[in-house]
Amino acid sequence: MKNQTAIISVATLLLAGTLEFGAAQQDAAKALRDLRVKIDTQLAAQPVSPYEYGMFIEHIGALIYRSLWSEMLDDRKFFFAIKPEESQAPAPVQGPFRNMQLRKWLAVPPAEVIVMDKEHPFVGELSPRIELDASAPHGIRQSGFFLVKGKKYTGHIWLRATPGVKVKVSLAWGQGANDRDAVVLPALSTTYKELPFTVTAEADTDAGAIEITGTGTGNFHIGAVSLMPADNLGGFRPEVLALLKQLHSGFWRLPGGNFISDFNWYHSVGPRDQRPPDFDYAWNAMQTNDVGMDEFMTFCKLVGVEPYITVNAGFGDAHSAAEEVEFMNGATSTPMGAMRARDGHPEPYHVRFWNIGNEPYGQWQLGRTDLKYYLLKHNEFAKAMRAADSSITLLASGSMPEEAILEGVAADWHVPFDQAGICSDADWTCGFLKHNWGNFDGVTEHWYTRAGVRWDRERAEKGIKVGRLEAGYVPDEGTVLEWVRRPSDRVHLKGEEWQEYERRFPEMKTRNIFMSNDEYAYTGGQPNLKLALAYAMVFNEMLRESDFLRMTAFTMGVSTLDFNQTAAILNTNGLLFKLYGEHLGANSVPVALKGNSPQPTPTQHIVGDLPRTSAGSPTYPLDMVAALSADRKYLTLAVVNATDSEQKFDLNVSGARLTGNATLWQMTGKDLQAANHLGQTPQVEVKETVIGEAPATLSVGPISIDIFRFPVAQ
Repeated sequence: MKNQTAIISVATLLLAGTLEFGAAQQDAAKALRDLRVKIDTQLAAQPVSPYEYGMFIEHIGALIYRSLWSEMLDDRKFFFAIKPEESQAPAPVQGPFRNMQLRKWLAVPPAEVIVMDKEHPFVGELSPRIELDASAPHGIRQSGFFLVKGKKYTGHIWLRATPGVKVKVSLAWGQGANDRDAVVLPALSTTYKELPFTVTAEADTDAGAIEITGTGTGNFHIGAVSLMPADNLGGFRPEVLALLKQLHSGFWRLPGGNFISDFNWYHSVGPRDQRPPDFDYAWNAMQTNDVGMDEFMTFCKLVGVEPYITVNAGFGDAHSAAEEVEFMNGATSTPMGAMRARDGHPEPYHVRFWNIGNEPYGQWQLGRTDLKYYLLKHNEFAKAMRAADSSITLLASGSMPEEAILEGVAADWHVPFDQAGICSDADWTCGFLKHNWGNFDGVTEHWYTRAGVRWDRERAEKGIKVGRLEAGYVPDEGTVLEWVRRPSDRVHLKGEEWQEYERRFPEMKTRNIFMSNDEYAYTGGQPNLKLALAYAMVFNEMLRESDFLRMTAFTMGVSTLDFNQTAAILNTNGLLFKLYGEHLGANSVPVALKGNSPQPTPTQHIVGDLPRTSAGSPTYPLDMVAALSADRKYLTLAVVNATDSEQKFDLNVSGARLTGNATLWQMTGKDLQAANHLGQTPQVEVKETVIGEAPATLSVGPISIDIFRFPVAQ
């Protein structure tokens, strides 16, 4: 079928369709009685990008190591000194970054025999030296990890010792003398040697421990130690990989985030045990650098997605960014390509997507500078990186006016709210469009909508001296429909801003400039059915804007899971990504959808007169989007019903003849708080139902996400 119009025109048709049906703003009661929907398959948009449902994750504390990586030991290269006593356990962290407290190494008494060697450390700045005597074993211990009965664990340890010293590694699952599996290591030498070991747990526990003890006279040094389940895949958790493969993500953005502005990529390559641990000043946490550039590529290959890399444009420089590109993509004849080959990866990774900097506009970023200077910096990076590989796709780190206002950036730059519009001094995206043509292929945007609050301009303009993210917000739970629609309003607002950029800079279309929303989330919302309804509306809005919004990355990728140290399941976020990825995924073709019930008119403007309209299709109180399958054999209709009642609507399809049995996939639960938790019976499920020939009137259940698939006559 001929691609007759861009998706933005489809969005315009939605409004036109509202007028065609003769509907000004209607009351909800009428909308419930006679909602009429028309789909025109001859008015088709560009196919959906393979990167519509991408993922983002960054090194926030131990987030990656707790969720994706199989390493069981914390601080395995001894960044921190080993203290004589166990400190008070920190309060548990709740929410998506839970279980991130680092476990500490403790002395197997007496503590005074442990000396942190600063003169000749194995890696980093410290290595423990354990002094021995003949009376009892001395060593170190770490506890607090999960063990599974019958499971094998493989590890290795770097040691050097006085001749004759014997070192033993023990895995413990209880306090008894027999509640452990111990391995006596081979004879040691006075130079560091890597020694492998395998141990097996004979009971389930959440308080597993490892002990490294020595006997004899003299001392022994520990350089680094590792312990992983034997069934790990390239160092990653196999049960997590299996789930993430189901999400049809297209790409993962990693590394990235605030972490990147102080990231030394040179420390993330080479043999893992010899990579020095670093302190991350963005999140005030230690990073072992175990999951580095090569590991990122392994992960992407195992999950079946493309990598998307952000380079350090905070404290970093153009030369190191270019060498990073060369390391990832260069031939072995280049210096960095040769380094990669020495690490065991002779074939280039051919990473296509590269982002220069992360949120450089924000006062929270390390190395922040003014826009006029950052534009010069960006150009230096772009020139150097393209010299290393001219085929890469470069994305500039933009920030539209609404982001500048909501995140306090406009106030940081002393730009009044009423002057913080398109191409104001606070508009970083416009800065690139004005001055940096040729040095970027796309522009990134980030958005985080906060649950339970709304931005209030009057409060913000009073200049209340509170935290950046609090300045303009007031409590406002709103109705369920308002709560659910709020994050999709951010996507819609970016669409309205993008239209204004295209009006001012027609070259955007001729150069095919696109947007990547490569960080987004509804923060504060719990992963339950209510949040899934909100994200379904976000997906619908992104599909309506898919002519220019070609990449998106959900924060965080592992926020699609409910997991502990040994097991994981898809939570409601993950279930939703799986549902849309399977039925409205890559190369689906959005088509025009009209209705007779427009969404409520916005009551609040953030940027000048924007937003002009609310997110959503003109099918209030429902939200809908329709698309043809890539082979044009099926018409798919996604319907989000966030009301507590069954809703019905009349459906008319032109441009295609529906034939054969239709299928419905419905995602719902008993109430808005329904959720899926590890070890419990799922409260939210997707049920598939054959509904026969497409009826003229369709119904959708309360608080449900419904995907209809209709066969199309060929």
